[in-house]
Amino acid sequence: MIRCLVVDDEPLALNILEDYISKMPALQLVKATTNPIEALTMVQDGGIDLVFLDVQMPELTGIQFLRISNGKAKVILTTAYPQYALEGYELDVVDYLLKPIAFDRFFKSVQKAQAIIQPTTAPVVKAEPVQQDDFMSDFIFVKTEHKIQKVYLHDILFIEGLKDYVSIFTPAERIITLQGMKKMEDALPPKHFIRVHKSYIVSINKIDSIERSRIFIVDKVIPVGDTYRDQFFKIVDGKNI
Repeated sequence: MIRCLVVDDEPLALNILEDYISKMPALQLVKATTNPIEALTMVQDGGIDLVFLDVQMPELTGIQFLRISNGKAKVILTTAYPQYALEGYELDVVDYLLKPIAFDRFFKSVQKAQAIIQPTTAPVVKAEPVQQDDFMSDFIFVKTEHKIQKVYLHDILFIEGLKDYVSIFTPAERIITLQGMKKMEDALPPKHFIRVHKSYIVSINKIDSIERSRIFIVDKVIPVGDTYRDQFFKIVDGKNI
C-alpha cells in the first residue's frame, strides 16, 4: 500500500481528503495534520510515500516544504491558486489539484502517483500520430516531469506553446510538457485539431464561438494569427449552415 500524509491548515480540506483516501484500497492514511512542521519531520524520518500538500499555510508554505523535503516523498499539491502550478512541476510534484477537489480528479491523481511509486514492468508507449477514427477513445502519451502521461484527445480544449514547453489544457488540468508545437501538431488528427496561431492549437469541437479573429473556448480567448487565418476560416465556412 502507498502510505499517505495529508497536510492542510483547513480542517474541512483534511476531512475531504481523508474521506477520499478511505475509498482507495491502494492508499493507507498515516496521518492528517494542520501542522506542516510535524509533517515535514515525518517525511524526513521516512515511512511516507505520498503527501497531499496544501500550498498556502502560515508556518511553512507548500513550496518551502517541497524544497526542504528534497524529494523524500512524492507530493500532490492541493490549493485554490493555479498560479503555483508551474513552480510545483519544476519541483517534481506528481500532480496539482485545484480546490474544490472532485473525487474523479483525485482518483486520476492517485493513479499517476501509483504509476511512479509502484511502477509496472510494462513497456512504455511513445507518442505516435493517431488515426482519425474512434476519436473518443484515442489518446497520446506526453512526457512531463519524470513521467509519461496519457491524454485523451476528447479532453483537450487547446494547446499553448511557450518558450521551452507546451501546455495542454483540459477541463480538469493543465499538463506541461517539454515538447515542440510542430511535433504536437503532427501527432494530432487534423480532422479534430487545427493550428490557429504560432502559439496555439485548438480542438475544433471545443470552440464555443468566434468573433472576428478571436476564438472563445470556455473562458479563454485565443487569437487567430495571420498565417493561419485563411485555413481556419475555410474549415469554419465548411461547417456553416
